[in-house]
Amino acid sequence: MDCKNCKSESCSAKDKKAEENEQEFMERQKLARKMCRIKHKIVVLSGKGGVGKSTVSANLASSLAKEGYNVGLLDVDIHGPSIPTMFNLTGQSVYQTEEGIEPVMAGPNLKVISVAFFLKDQEQAVIWRGPMKMGVIKQFLSEVNWGELDYLIVDSPPGTGDEPLSVCQLLENVDGCVMVTTPQEVASADVRKSISFCKQLNVPVIGVLENMSGFMCPKCGTVEYIFSQGGGEKLAAQMGVKFLGSVPIDPLIARSGDDGKPFVQAFAESETAKLFEKIIEPVIAMCGRNDD
Repeated sequence: MDCKNCKSESCSAKDKKAEENEQEFMERQKLARKMCRIKHKIVVLSGKGGVGKSTVSANLASSLAKEGYNVGLLDVDIHGPSIPTMFNLTGQSVYQTEEGIEPVMAGPNLKVISVAFFLKDQEQAVIWRGPMKMGVIKQFLSEVNWGELDYLIVDSPPGTGDEPLSVCQLLENVDGCVMVTTPQEVASADVRKSISFCKQLNVPVIGVLENMSGFMCPKCGTVEYIFSQGGGEKLAAQMGVKFLGSVPIDPLIARSGDDGKPFVQAFAESETAKLFEKIIEPVIAMCGRNDD
């Protein structure tokens, strides 16, 4: 979209009065041009590591793509990018065109960008401070040729530090965040901080998803609640946000991630896959309200 043809008077790309530095204005305009072509931006967050944010992000993006939406998946976990592994894209590289950096295709209508695509050695540790991380996130948003997208899903690292803060500030109009937790209190306590983080930034919380919720024995059918029970639903009620549902511990989820095929694609007919797909309903509903 050319800014000359844009009818929005409130678009930040046009607000040159607030910019004293010409270079800053040009960068801001470049970012706004890219973001204008993306209808909805969803950030997947958690204050706790190891709760399955990347698994949720990958399957959320895949579920939306299966519904026919054009989807982008941005992996901003700079120090531990795992999205390429989950889509069997490890070792893929990106290239530059006149339109910008071309994302890697993970399906007919699913585009992926991760810092892993820019590393020559996949075992290389990324040792960056805050300004460098914000710089690369800005590059992912403003210089990648995302094209016209219905949804951009952002997979964030744990916590409320540089990466999620940079994403929310740069996107400006995030439609909402999906909070991922596991049932036990040690995880819920950290996720409360992430919900508070969103409230401080005036970013809507779409809801809380409880991952790793109980394990059903495939032989006898007995359900064992390894990480206690109901923590995600309790957290949602306490914080006044929607509870999106529970995803059980399923060995096939781990296997599909290691095999490089999202669970909702590899085991589309399973009950767990149907749970993942049901979770996209409130995401679509909230974004639909934002269209009004």
